[in-house]
Amino acid sequence: MMRLQNLTKRNALIATHDALATGAAIFVSFYLRFEGNAFYDRVPLLLRMLPYFIVFSVVVCYAFKLTTTKWRFISLPDALNILKVATVLTLGLLVLDYVIVSPNKGTFFAGRITVVLYFFLQVFFLSALRFAYRYFRYTRVRLHAKSEDASATLMVGRAADAEILLRGIESGAVKRIWPVGLLSPSPADRGQTIRNIPVLGGIDDIEDVIGDFARRNKPIMRVVMTPSAFEPEAHPEAVLMRARRLGLIVSRLPSLESGETPRLTNVAVEDLLLRPSEKIDYGRLEALVKNKAVIVTGGGGSIGSEICDRVVTFGAARLLVIENSEPALYAVTETLAAHGGSAVIEGRIADIRDRERIQRLMIEFKPDIVFHAAALKHVPILERDWSEGVKTNIFGSVNVADGALAAGATAMVMISTDKAIEPVSMLGLTKRFAEMYCQALDHDLAAQHGGKPRMRLISVRFGNVLASNGSVVPKFKAQIEAGGPVTVTHPDMVRYFMTIREACDLVLTAATHALSPSPADVSVYVLNMGQPVKIVDLAERMIRLSGLQPGHDIDIVFSGVRPGERLNEILFAAEEPAVEIGVAGIMAAKPNEPPMAALRNWLAALDQAIARDDRTSIRAVLKDAVPEFGSPAPAQATAPGPALQS
Repeated sequence: MMRLQNLTKRNALIATHDALATGAAIFVSFYLRFEGNAFYDRVPLLLRMLPYFIVFSVVVCYAFKLTTTKWRFISLPDALNILKVATVLTLGLLVLDYVIVSPNKGTFFAGRITVVLYFFLQVFFLSALRFAYRYFRYTRVRLHAKSEDASATLMVGRAADAEILLRGIESGAVKRIWPVGLLSPSPADRGQTIRNIPVLGGIDDIEDVIGDFARRNKPIMRVVMTPSAFEPEAHPEAVLMRARRLGLIVSRLPSLESGETPRLTNVAVEDLLLRPSEKIDYGRLEALVKNKAVIVTGGGGSIGSEICDRVVTFGAARLLVIENSEPALYAVTETLAAHGGSAVIEGRIADIRDRERIQRLMIEFKPDIVFHAAALKHVPILERDWSEGVKTNIFGSVNVADGALAAGATAMVMISTDKAIEPVSMLGLTKRFAEMYCQALDHDLAAQHGGKPRMRLISVRFGNVLASNGSVVPKFKAQIEAGGPVTVTHPDMVRYFMTIREACDLVLTAATHALSPSPADVSVYVLNMGQPVKIVDLAERMIRLSGLQPGHDIDIVFSGVRPGERLNEILFAAEEPAVEIGVAGIMAAKPNEPPMAALRNWLAALDQAIARDDRTSIRAVLKDAVPEFGSPAPAQATAPGPALQS
């Protein structure tokens, strides 16, 4: 309930309206029930008790939120509140008549008929002006939406999703479109209307419906795909291809579960490439970061910036973005400032390799949670520059973990990779070493505190992130736009894929489990990425979604497996027993780390080897630390193959 000091003049006007409505309902109910002298004889007592009853009605209206509800958005819950208010006031009148007045006068003052009349009149007087105003605003928005600059629009998706879009249009959140019909994949929706918009058929009827409107000189200019239109059974790629072939603008309405407001965005190819996203418990995420101080390293990158956005969305009090790139830091802080959240956002340029600066920044900021997303991640580049990967991914992670501990954080979450499992690349190897350090530190802290609250250090692994910097999807897009060919390393190459939003939400979900009162003995979390996708199938589908034919308009060329790559990614190493933690979308494993003393010896040896730029020593130390490190199987070193012919 809104606090009294937050009430405005608008709320005072609403309270005045409700008081007058109550007074009018009382007088009219008595006037209709009693005739002549019977009515006038009751007026003096009625006038004496009316002020007290009106004050009571104002309190009841405020308690049921009628005073604080905007009339522009009045709906069924508000109508139910009006019924509740009328019921309480009617019971109050009944008590006044039967318990207070009647025993003293020896007769009923109002009587049952008057009380019943009062209930219906109270409902009418409280709701009439409200719904009249709501209808007035509704008609204004409809007229504006149907103006000359509004595009005739065909919606695609289930009725429930379409209703959200229509409400967005009526409230003014979505502008410059006017839906003329809906195509639904659900047979139950056929022949129905949703807020006066007809369901014109199934999704396969898109060409017939658009042609029919064109023949009537009412051409459809835009197609809006709702979340249910992206489900596999709705065949979203077919909708997109047909709409583009007809020259229509295609937009999408994001799911309300994503936390976004109803607004239209462009349809990205990524929307059509994935299995259904994992269902996220957003209440759980809000409980994690609400009113907390959070640090994100690498906050200007694709993953780091999305974590920053989610942290602000879920109500963090303070956010420190640490980023080594000045343009990236500027871009992310500007974007977050435009977000409109209440968090105090600060951005600092710093390299996670600089141990003293990282520790100083963290101690000054005093974070509750640290998300460590800064890393070097490009596999072929790290295969050439080993020492740079060791400096950033290993020593940088050590600096962040130690800094978080020194600053008194409750948790440090390291963003890792599925390539850290039985690694064959320097990316996977350096990330695995960083994981082991976090696991060993987490183990030592658990032993020192003996079950008492202490800082948790966890690692979260996931695979390829669609549209992230350096991912395969932007590369394929650019190659298709350039006319091809699309290059794929190997016909049997498979990878796991996630959206940036889904990956970051599940990273936060893993942190909520690690900080729960009685977490399982795990410090490695793996996101459920569904079934792996063959890269060549991904390339073919992207070409078709662009309205082209693989092997005819765009060739696919196999370029050969690059150094550090393998055909298949795995989720858990053989020595990591999986643990069921009961959290949707998250798998976990018990840690398998060497003692901290051994890790510090390896770190000292690595430091000396890097100072000499001695690749042989670097490899020997890392091989000693991670014995499962090996080279890709010979079958993966496939020579470049011919173009794919379909």
